[in-house]
Amino acid sequence: MRTPEELTERFRALGLKVTPQRQGVFHALWGNDSHPTAEAIWDRVRETMPTVSLRTVYQVLNDLIDLGEIGAVRLGTSSVRFDPNIDGHDHFVCRGCGRVHDVHATAMVELPADHYPDFEVEATQIVFRGRCPACARITAVPS
Repeated sequence: MRTPEELTERFRALGLKVTPQRQGVFHALWGNDSHPTAEAIWDRVRETMPTVSLRTVYQVLNDLIDLGEIGAVRLGTSSVRFDPNIDGHDHFVCRGCGRVHDVHATAMVELPADHYPDFEVEATQIVFRGRCPACARITAVPS
């Protein structure tokens, strides 16, 4: 994701208003690798802007998705997660703590064209599920 300052310039260049609410969301996402939900971003923005609405946060997130600045990640958890890392990667979801981690899978996954000739694949995503190192230590059986 671009820096908040770069996003501000991009929005201006596209003729989009640069509001304090938008900038608050830009800052809440910058450097955030936790794959936050809209509600988590809203909570963070409300620390400095208590009157910002959840609807406004969703609108800014959707604007950023439309511009290709962030991704919306559906991992089978209760809420959509937002990912400022738009470089190609996959995800690991910890069943213990619920954190989502960026991972880089080494396997190549392809849809066999001879079985699915009319399908047009636009993207793939691999989601690993298990326990992160911290949760694995907690649930490990002592020897």
